[in-house]
Amino acid sequence: MTKFVFDVDGTLTPSRGKMDYEFKAFFNTFCLVNDVYLVTGSDKEKTIEQIGETYNLAKVVYNCSGNDVYSAGVNVRSKDWTAPKELMDLMNGWLQASSFPLRTGNHIEERPGCVNFSIVGRNATLGERKLYIKHDIENKERESIAYQINLEFPEITAKVGGETGIDIYPTGWDKGQILDDFNDFDRVIFFGDKMEQDGNDYPLASKLKHPSKAIAVNGWKDTWEKLKEYA
Repeated sequence: MTKFVFDVDGTLTPSRGKMDYEFKAFFNTFCLVNDVYLVTGSDKEKTIEQIGETYNLAKVVYNCSGNDVYSAGVNVRSKDWTAPKELMDLMNGWLQASSFPLRTGNHIEERPGCVNFSIVGRNATLGERKLYIKHDIENKERESIAYQINLEFPEITAKVGGETGIDIYPTGWDKGQILDDFNDFDRVIFFGDKMEQDGNDYPLASKLKHPSKAIAVNGWKDTWEKLKEYA
């Protein structure tokens, strides 16, 4: 049976937003008749805020890029990691040095097996996020920070994630690790919106044997349209 794997933020929902009501009804029905798995950089609490009861309709949810795993709402396993002091000092330095003027709080969020770093902060409103997105497009700030982390810490990987953050974790502790739970990669079809080489869906997409098994989408509406082929 085909295993359908979905990124959440930007694939099933608007970035940092909740699922569309009509799409959720369609997707929940899809979950009832198919093997559905979710993989996201976010933690359990934030994922449930976005998708609600759909969380428990998935066979397995891989939170924190597969470092915190749940089945039927029950924790299956969780990895622990603390960012080294040198990296923490660098992130605090970038917070001070960035030319973006707003700071909203929750800039360095420690999660199981990873850290999310955001200059604007995860407490930002939608309007504040849009301002940072514009700044980041113009200045490539997140790409630059991720590049520096990858250069200075070879045992750590930094990937641009979502619209305002950077996912940071021990090398190999990325979304690609979830395939260790699947015996037959040929049965996996993965939907994600960040499959470019620097995106956080790339480590999983690149491990699939056939490119057609990694379906790149441009938002939840695109996911819905492409998923109709399998409904």
